[in-house]
Amino acid sequence: MSMQGSTIAAAPPEAPVRPSPLSVTVERLRRLAPSGRPELIAGVAAGFDRLAPSAGMTTRLRICHFLAQAAHETDRFRTLEEYGGPAYFARYEGRRDLGNTQSGDGARYHGRGIFQLTGRANYRRFGEAIGVDLEREPERAKEAEISLRVALAYWRERGCNAAADADDVVAVTKLINGGRNGLPERTRLLAVAKGIWV
Repeated sequence: MSMQGSTIAAAPPEAPVRPSPLSVTVERLRRLAPSGRPELIAGVAAGFDRLAPSAGMTTRLRICHFLAQAAHETDRFRTLEEYGGPAYFARYEGRRDLGNTQSGDGARYHGRGIFQLTGRANYRRFGEAIGVDLEREPERAKEAEISLRVALAYWRERGCNAAADADDVVAVTKLINGGRNGLPERTRLLAVAKGIWV
């Protein structure tokens, strides 16, 4: 069969896919935290849009508040592990309020993840919530997707959406951190986030 003389219409070029205004992308996270580690930012961006609805993370204010808190707690997406080392982590040793009842628990269950999960009891509890045995494998809490899933479960359990809906950075900070630690920085990051997710 000859194709001579026949013409095949070229497919029109596909328009680039533009992210929705609420999508969490690598480019947007870099604008929020320019000094963040590329692999950490990529890991958070990869799962955010898929996982966030599980915590009711469906509005601009909720996303902005969550990401401002996340950026602060991770030193602007530079780490998923608490700074300080073994001598510093010793302060958690024997803390029954954290479930640290065995020798070495203070160091073993130090802060990891987006919201710095701390203590054997919390590793057990949030590991069960996401279906990963973090009590047995605490190092997994600093894997990007697991960290994101834990942070979203924590956000949901603590009822942070109501404070975010009220645009109350003080209330959100208290729910995440237990006080007002780093409030000026969290407030600055929130303002930056609001300029990105518009």
